[in-house]
Amino acid sequence: MASTSCDVVVIGSCNMDMTVKCKDLPIPGQTMMGDGFVTNAGGKGANQAVAAAKLGAQTQIVARVGNGMFVPRFFESYDKVNLGHDFVVRDPETPSGTALIFVDTEGENMIVVAPGANMKLSSSDLDAAKSVIEGAKVMILQLEVPLETVIYAAKMAKQNGTKVILNPAPVRTLPPELLENVDIIVANEVEVMLISGAKDVDTSTAAVVCRPLLQAGVEHVITTLGKDGAVIVSGGNATKVRGFKVDAIDTTSAGDTFVGALACALTEGVALEDATHFANAAAALSATKVGAQQSMPTRTEVDEMLARKFPA
Repeated sequence: MASTSCDVVVIGSCNMDMTVKCKDLPIPGQTMMGDGFVTNAGGKGANQAVAAAKLGAQTQIVARVGNGMFVPRFFESYDKVNLGHDFVVRDPETPSGTALIFVDTEGENMIVVAPGANMKLSSSDLDAAKSVIEGAKVMILQLEVPLETVIYAAKMAKQNGTKVILNPAPVRTLPPELLENVDIIVANEVEVMLISGAKDVDTSTAAVVCRPLLQAGVEHVITTLGKDGAVIVSGGNATKVRGFKVDAIDTTSAGDTFVGALACALTEGVALEDATHFANAAAALSATKVGAQQSMPTRTEVDEMLARKFPA
């Protein structure tokens, strides 16, 4: 089968996000009143794919959705941003993935995911999408689908010379057969600490904390630090990339926006540090609006922010 050219292919999850705004995040045993309720298409895979597509990358998603009333809304969301979904399989016997999200007045969030059809994404689904996988410049992976499927995808990409970005969320043990096929890991501070067992990670400690991942075969590890930017660890060196301070309303999609924006920039031949700077700007903009996919910025919005903050 001939390859189908695209910039970014995302192997991952599609969820329906159910978001409640509240004054504070609840603690175990607590019942509280919320300030509003909205439903929107989400899932880490779909979010990252939408982020890349909105920024101008020709993007395809390979995923599974289930039955029920949410399915048309998934495809409507993808069509709005020209996200290709030819290889999204509809499973009539399984519910679609669902995420329950609480967001407080500071923009911090708490998320629980019921994966549904996402956990049925298989190697045979990837084989069916071989043409688009072979034609991609960058592959994005996360861990909201079966680990064996993620490993299979990474191996397919590696054999084809496609750059692989792994966002290891939700955190789990990362086996050697996955790490040796990953080029870039993107994770937030908490995820890096959980993976490494470290108690803290910043510019001064990142090189040491991330060393085991590099020794396992990963070329670069990017730790995102919210408004403080990100730290890139390559070899034995750590490079801090400045962030953007904004009036954050909802940080739910910031991490996914960062990953999609990074992939988009890398497909254009941008150096990793510059691509990270671009991704920081996109992530910051996403935090100024409520929701996930609908909060993600366009290319024009990111370019305007970069010009405004750092004029040529």
